[in-house]
Amino acid sequence: MRNKICELPDGYVPSAEEEFMNDRQREYFRRKLVQWKEDLTRENEVVLQHLQEDGKTCTDTVDRATTEADLAYEIRTKERARKLISKIDEALARIKNGSYGYCEETGEPISLRRLEARPVAVLSIEAQERHEKQERIQKDD
Repeated sequence: MRNKICELPDGYVPSAEEEFMNDRQREYFRRKLVQWKEDLTRENEVVLQHLQEDGKTCTDTVDRATTEADLAYEIRTKERARKLISKIDEALARIKNGSYGYCEETGEPISLRRLEARPVAVLSIEAQERHEKQERIQKDD
């Protein structure tokens, strides 16, 4: 189990020249995920506050329809953020148990570029493409 928190030099970015998922890389992605979660949580609080403020009754039909459409959009946004926060928590748990950065399907490393773009990724690009292709085939059947 790898729980060691290490110092990161200013401007550190993981590199393919390093050992994959060394202490620095794990700490880099841990910090990235924690910051993302904090940002989402803060945004969710703003949405919740806005939902509470918009809960007041509108007398004008057009205003009410606009408010209801806005509320529906904000609720969907809040739900997507909740699901993403759950995925972030799962990624943080994988960092803690040492499985972060490895494809759940193949066990091979997920590219640093993919992790940089999608820190909650659990599949390599190749495995993700196979998974999506299989879903399309099943959908067409």
